[in-house]
Amino acid sequence: MDIRSENDKKSGYEVQMEAEERVIVFAVTTGGVSVEDTEKSLDELEELLETAGAATVGRLIQSLDRATSDLYLGSGKVEELRSMVAMYDATGVVCDDELSPAQLMNLQDALNIKVMDRTMVILDIFAAHAGSYEGKLQVELAQLRFRATRLVGMRDSLSRLGGGIGTRGPGEKKLEIDRRVIRDRISKLKADLRQVEGRRTEQRKQRNRTGIPVVSIVGYTNAGKSTLLNKLTGAGVLEEDKLFATLDPATRNAVLPAGQQVLFTDTVGFIRKLPHHLVEAFKSTLEEAKYSDVILHVVDASDPNWDRNMETVYATLRQLNVDEEKDHPIITVFNKIDKLPEGGDISMIKDLRADRMVYLSAKTGAGIDDLLVQVEEVLREQKTYIRHTFAYQDAGKPGLIRKYGEVLTEEYLEDGIFVEAYVPKSLIGQLGLDKNL
Repeated sequence: MDIRSENDKKSGYEVQMEAEERVIVFAVTTGGVSVEDTEKSLDELEELLETAGAATVGRLIQSLDRATSDLYLGSGKVEELRSMVAMYDATGVVCDDELSPAQLMNLQDALNIKVMDRTMVILDIFAAHAGSYEGKLQVELAQLRFRATRLVGMRDSLSRLGGGIGTRGPGEKKLEIDRRVIRDRISKLKADLRQVEGRRTEQRKQRNRTGIPVVSIVGYTNAGKSTLLNKLTGAGVLEEDKLFATLDPATRNAVLPAGQQVLFTDTVGFIRKLPHHLVEAFKSTLEEAKYSDVILHVVDASDPNWDRNMETVYATLRQLNVDEEKDHPIITVFNKIDKLPEGGDISMIKDLRADRMVYLSAKTGAGIDDLLVQVEEVLREQKTYIRHTFAYQDAGKPGLIRKYGEVLTEEYLEDGIFVEAYVPKSLIGQLGLDKNL
């Protein structure tokens, strides 16, 4: 008879689960990609696995002209990987690229161990971190789309996993369902998301009617977007030094130095090799940047790979057709300057594609005032300059200007209220002014 207490049993189970998540990462270096770049990509994969709750105990890299179609790795490297699994007592292996169903199944058979790829890890993190109704719908849709293409290759392997990374979310409830049921569920999720997207469209139209400018915060994951949003608005969004710590977009109100109201919107972080299914599922959320007045592109200046991360963000924006919209400027915010080594030349860190650049620390607050001034100046460039005297019976109109524009002069004269200001073009009609101003 087992006389251990329930707490002892629980503790022992938790220790066992932690011990089970010991993985080896592997990748193929192909032509045009250096071993150094592959090493950096594996470093990032290890961070993803840490976020997902696993410990990386080893890594393997092979140089090939291209990954093999059957096993991804060469047969000799597969044997080496099998030896490493035994040596490190690993319970799983993770590929840095997305494996085909055949590669996944063949590696599973060859290694007799759980096989995952980068996409599965990212999907798992999203499933664990999605908090809002929309976020959960988007993650489930991405997971089902991914697994629908791999149903044959993954069904047998997933049935033997016993939990852990790659099994969280809707997948663990659907190991035995067929393609027809998956298609039905995908259709239902897409219909639900269309309703959510419709509400967001209405909210966007309402914002346009009010004339409050929107500033979207984009950037590589863990660049400090949530910390910046909190510093600018006091939003209280979760801040954590992990990849994809927050997924659900947050929009908060703030007031610029001249008194104008503005909305700051945080978006999902980008990452290299962001799964196509996630981009599609989160497209409506990511496209918030497309409809903003200004884009704040947050870059972790302390990251040695800041330039590559910046390229990834621009590539993702192009994928979303955001860069085709030329009516919203980009302010690149080089964050975490407090982590730069003393004596470092910050002038070497630049973004030549940005309209403006700001160097700051969202954590300490250094440079925040400069950022607000830059945002204000950029928004001013998008406004119309007016000089007008409003009759006293129209006294509410100067109030609109104070709320949504930037008042330079306001004088109460005998014949009315004289206002000199910069106002949003969308407000000109409400003020009863000539739209050709």
